[in-house]
Amino acid sequence: MVEIAAERGRQASSRVSEEGAGWACQEIGTYAGLRPDRNGFSWLNLRTLWRSRNEILAGLFGDPSGEVRRRWVAAQRARGADGDFRITPELGGSFSFLLLGDTGEGDASQYAVVPGMLNVAADTDFAVIASDVIYPAGSGNEYGDKFFRPYQHYDAPIYAIPGNHDWYDGLGGFMRVFCDAAPLKPKPDRGLRGLLWRKPETIDESALAGARALRGKETQQATQPGPYWVIESPSLLVVGVDTGIKGAIDAEQTAWLRRVSLDPRPKVLVTGKPIYTRNDYKPSALEGGGTIDDIVRDPAHRYVAAIGGDVHNYQRYPVKVGDRVIQYVVSGGSGAFMHATHTIRRVDVGGVHEDDFRCYPLRGDSLSFYSQLYAKRLRMKWIYLTPDEASCIMSEQIRNTPVRPLGQVTVTRRMRWAARLLGSWPWPFRLPVGQVFHRYLSEFSDWDTPPFFKQFLHLSVTPDRLTIRCFAATGCRKQEEEPPLEDEVSIALS
Repeated sequence: MVEIAAERGRQASSRVSEEGAGWACQEIGTYAGLRPDRNGFSWLNLRTLWRSRNEILAGLFGDPSGEVRRRWVAAQRARGADGDFRITPELGGSFSFLLLGDTGEGDASQYAVVPGMLNVAADTDFAVIASDVIYPAGSGNEYGDKFFRPYQHYDAPIYAIPGNHDWYDGLGGFMRVFCDAAPLKPKPDRGLRGLLWRKPETIDESALAGARALRGKETQQATQPGPYWVIESPSLLVVGVDTGIKGAIDAEQTAWLRRVSLDPRPKVLVTGKPIYTRNDYKPSALEGGGTIDDIVRDPAHRYVAAIGGDVHNYQRYPVKVGDRVIQYVVSGGSGAFMHATHTIRRVDVGGVHEDDFRCYPLRGDSLSFYSQLYAKRLRMKWIYLTPDEASCIMSEQIRNTPVRPLGQVTVTRRMRWAARLLGSWPWPFRLPVGQVFHRYLSEFSDWDTPPFFKQFLHLSVTPDRLTIRCFAATGCRKQEEEPPLEDEVSIALS
């Protein structure tokens, strides 16, 4: 079934037409009827900022995620969890699964992913959420409308690895929902960090039980052994690591990762922090020395791909490592607000050539999206760039051929000034479009109508091959029924 969806999706993607990008949306999708209410959180709300303070405290006083993680792991082992945190579903040599990243805002952009996801999910055996299951602060009391309700009709288990937002309550909500774990006993943390650090919320167990009933079918049940795990199959291991708040992992998880990686089967890494992103290399430190990527690159470990969330778009870097190629993927666009791609410079990191790099949304669509946002919010009509105009500007900046066919466009001084202000190339005077902006003003960029430029992955496994497909979710009815295929890569496993 997914092969049919992929064939249709290739002809309907943003790489083919503006309609494929969702710019010519003739009918709003059915997602609008799935969302239970219009209430969301605002980063400008002082209560929200205060609840999210642990990220700043971890940067100032050190990240306690490693110590707290060790306590969670010890508690799980005391309850009888598998010593190597293995998940062993009944999988044959051939199977498939979904991967969603940074899902849990609970708004229109999260629910817009659901109909298309369900349309290509019929053959999948499970799903994985990579990073930030719940925004803004990982509360166990927010899983109803941000996890159980949107995925209530996905009839297979869902596993997850936590992101930095899931750690803002000490991982209490995540561990309760995915591991069925009881709260940890409080442990004093002396000093200013301990005084200011946000503690886990008390979970309303009655409300959680009601939310769980939304995914109450036997086929949907799964309890994972811990915040990191390995899903086993005869053909492939899916290795999920927990990178905490700041991206590092503790010594105990490091030893586990090294041990699991010695298994002779091919592997895919799923991580809360991508290793390559925005033409930059961020390999994630290991306590005691080295990096996660050192483990991924070791040919004895047979990693063929590393997929990370946290950044809210799609990127793929095919990096040559010795005599093989490892696919490094960013997949964090399954619900949260969109991070710009037009600010990514001409790609050369890790020896990857720009022509081999893939991203979604396309840089031109990203630039046009932000130009429309600012034109509307700031009443600056002159800054608006059509998708064709933005694509021409980005082609001029990146020095490549436009990805999709364009109409007749003459680049003007106004267009170049608009692109400068929107960050299409380094310039000191520009409107904020980066992650700092989103941390505090994300609702300024909240966009509740198509196109959303969301995405999810479908991964097909056979004994000889792994195929990774990136499907788009625009919010348009037509593309719910036939999700555009924005990227596809096939990897030999033998």
